[in-house]
Amino acid sequence: MSYVLAIHGGAGVIRQGPQQDAYHAALAQALVCGQVVLEQGGSATGAVLAAVVALEDCPLFNAGYGAVFTADVQHELDAAVMDGKGLRAGAVAGVRQVRNPILAAYKVLLDGRFVLLSGEGADRFALEAGLDQVENHYFSTELRRSQLAAVQAFSPARAVLDHANPVGDAARFGTVGAVALDRAGNLAAATSTGGMTNKLPGRIGDSPLVGAGVYANNASCAVSATGTGEHFMRACIAYDVHARMAYGGASLADAAAAAIGTSLQALGGDGGIIALGRDGTLAMPFNSRGMYRAWVREGEAVQTRIFADC
Repeated sequence: MSYVLAIHGGAGVIRQGPQQDAYHAALAQALVCGQVVLEQGGSATGAVLAAVVALEDCPLFNAGYGAVFTADVQHELDAAVMDGKGLRAGAVAGVRQVRNPILAAYKVLLDGRFVLLSGEGADRFALEAGLDQVENHYFSTELRRSQLAAVQAFSPARAVLDHANPVGDAARFGTVGAVALDRAGNLAAATSTGGMTNKLPGRIGDSPLVGAGVYANNASCAVSATGTGEHFMRACIAYDVHARMAYGGASLADAAAAAIGTSLQALGGDGGIIALGRDGTLAMPFNSRGMYRAWVREGEAVQTRIFADC
């Protein structure tokens, strides 16, 4: 079986401009990090971890370095990873000190005693697992600080912004994620985020929740989501794709389109997903103006997109 890898870097109100070249380049670079794992015969899980680590380390995206601020001018990060072969999953929420939250999520998966750890306990677990630790200000950038100031000046009490709010890039949902199919036929998915600008401290979205922001099952598909997290949680969007395939016999394309166009949109949610079927088919629907995304199939060239066709 040939490998397939896809990644996303968030969705929402994305404006056209000269910065698009930087996003295309960053997406391609992160994709190649995961592709190398697959090219060398590595696992789907290893590939999604490598790709997401690269996205977490890039300040253009809202995960890891470059994460958005909470209302208290701090960073609280969430991440999850799922292995489609044995349905093992690991997640962390509200971490403040682990440099790469997706690696902490993977350590939770390997531990196996639990699926989701949060807050101080998750940071302590990551420290004891030997992962790199940083001060919270490591995640800060001046762009994110200016976005927080703009949001608080516009509407201090609001944490979740929609496309109608005149605050520029702060209206993007910059969650990152990856899905992969390896040569052994195994699927995996990973998602990581800094959340929403000006979010209430302690708020947890869909990204670290199995079935909402991430899901992988070798019987059907792997899914990573980005968008208005509360809506993705209420509709269990990632699992919704699997369920439409497993119980309704839908194709990946139809299941993914219905999850966004019916389940999510009925609740007023915005965003998108990347979904990869066990047969290597890809679907990347979104109902926002754009979604940063990239993909590669074995033997083919890397592809990157931001809007529907470019």
